[in-house]
Amino acid sequence: MRKVYAIGETVLDILIKEKQPFTAKAGGACLNTAVSLGRLNIPVQFIGEYGLDEVGNFIDLFLKNNNVNTDYVYRYYDGKSALALAFLNENNDASYDFYKIYPEKRLNIDFPHVNQDDIVLFGSFYAITPEVRAKLMHFIKEAYKKKAIIIYDPNFRKQHLHDLPQLKPMILENISFASIVRGSHEDFSLIYGSKDADETFRQFGEKPPCMLYTSSTKGVFLRTPKLSAKFSIKSIVSKSTIGAGDNFNAGIVYSLFKNNIGHKQLQNLTLDEWKQIIETAVEFASHVCENYDNYISEKFAEKYRINR
Repeated sequence: MRKVYAIGETVLDILIKEKQPFTAKAGGACLNTAVSLGRLNIPVQFIGEYGLDEVGNFIDLFLKNNNVNTDYVYRYYDGKSALALAFLNENNDASYDFYKIYPEKRLNIDFPHVNQDDIVLFGSFYAITPEVRAKLMHFIKEAYKKKAIIIYDPNFRKQHLHDLPQLKPMILENISFASIVRGSHEDFSLIYGSKDADETFRQFGEKPPCMLYTSSTKGVFLRTPKLSAKFSIKSIVSKSTIGAGDNFNAGIVYSLFKNNIGHKQLQNLTLDEWKQIIETAVEFASHVCENYDNYISEKFAEKYRINR
């Protein structure tokens, strides 16, 4: 059976609104995606790291309780699990302060063997972190050779903009190995200085991956070597946008897995097939925005859960 691998950092998200903390959740972009997929009964393995401390124990138990395999998580003793303070503004958008004490050795694991049509998801700053990049890219290159579907979400933040000249070559390399790149308008405007989906897609070069460009209430823009389309999204009352993009990604992975779309089939998807994938992804993301969780709820998952 094909598997899903989600690679990324882990944090304990502490949510703060009107200067008051009110909840704490296991977080990290790819972790959020992995939890939603686990709740859908999709065979997902999380690849990452967190400490042998109480925060790490909390995150580890949470993953296991949500059907996420943690065999490829590095548990370290000479550091602390990361914390993220998420400050919600009046629109419930989050700004972050991070607290990280990592060990000298990072991601000290033997990576799994990937097969054709497995799905690999990676992204955020973790994918361009020098301390883990060599090991991570070896795995990504192996997945590329084996014809796995590789989904890359740059999830690039404004606080890293001053380092963009050093970081951009790594982002471009990540894109070159991706089957699908999913990013927001903000991501691409910071990375490329581009204003829209077409300008962004042109930056991908002569052999571009499929691109899903999300632009808040303006909709979702699909660009592939063969197709170009825009999909509208309905307005919702948002409680928190934390996890919205991560669960959009979960919706993509869910559709690829459920419909048995492999590496070869991905290149020949029709517009109607992409429409179904994107509508599912939007529904996942919208559901998460209407709650304070970083992942789809168990009740929501019941509607989509895969029997296997």
